[in-house]
Amino acid sequence: MPANDKAHPTRIAIVGAGNVGSTYAYALLLSRLSSEIVLIDANRARAEGEAMDLNHAIPFAHATRIWAGDYPDCAGAAITVLAAGTAQRPGETRLDMIIRNGEIWKQIIPRVVEHNPDGLLLVATNPVDALTYAALKLSGLPTARVIGSGTVLDTARFRYLLSQHFQVDSRSVHAYIIGEHGDSEVSVWSLANIAGMKLDDFCRVQGVELTAADRQRIYEQTRDAAYQIIERKGATYYAVAAGLIRITAALLRDQNTVFSVSTLIENYYGISDVCLSLPAILNRDGVRNVLHLDLSPDEQEKLRRSADILKSTLRKLDL
Repeated sequence: MPANDKAHPTRIAIVGAGNVGSTYAYALLLSRLSSEIVLIDANRARAEGEAMDLNHAIPFAHATRIWAGDYPDCAGAAITVLAAGTAQRPGETRLDMIIRNGEIWKQIIPRVVEHNPDGLLLVATNPVDALTYAALKLSGLPTARVIGSGTVLDTARFRYLLSQHFQVDSRSVHAYIIGEHGDSEVSVWSLANIAGMKLDDFCRVQGVELTAADRQRIYEQTRDAAYQIIERKGATYYAVAAGLIRITAALLRDQNTVFSVSTLIENYYGISDVCLSLPAILNRDGVRNVLHLDLSPDEQEKLRRSADILKSTLRKLDL
């Protein structure tokens, strides 16, 4: 749906006006992807304040209707972005938050779907994989229309760190983090490449090294980045908001773009009935399909372990 279609304005609803939700709203305004942005938050004053601040940016951006609303305002939204919940505390893992945010989810999801049974749900709240599964079960929506931001951010961090090691533009690095968005995430070294060249080939041609110690350091820095940022500034929100904007563009513009998002997995290297991140093609209908990667035996085993950890976490929820 074109963002400038006056008869059918493109509405994006954002549930949760905290750091991630408000940063996404700001990036959304600048992106020109939508003509209506509604902010919904349990703290109504916070949502109103964010909406006021964003409205004052409109003269520098483009005409957009922005307001603080409530769940009935989700009606007609092309995408409802779910960014509500408690933030990750210093020293806390993403999976530690499941009980707190799971209870919040039980209040939010039915109300969103009541007013908007036809839109897409884009989950940003952590633990994102578990909450994507919860959103799918609580909403009753088709699998394709419930999407978690997953390891989009981890993949970006991985590509950035590889680009720093090899001294190339990060946009020329193609590599994925899959599995849980968290401590059990899996780096797919076997398929990582620069300009179509596997990393070992690139090293040989360019005369650079990528030792086992280098790989471990890059993986750990990717995995632990959120902990480091939270320790220093209390939260992460810029990069995840940028990732959410790219996902939003792929959905609204029917781009058939590949992102490592969290979606329900069935019979993937023996893994079923769990949401975790794998490269998937996104278009206006949501997840078109999940790509089956030719993983190494070690990567397959790590992915199964990640899925098992997520399943054990899901058992803590009464779905």
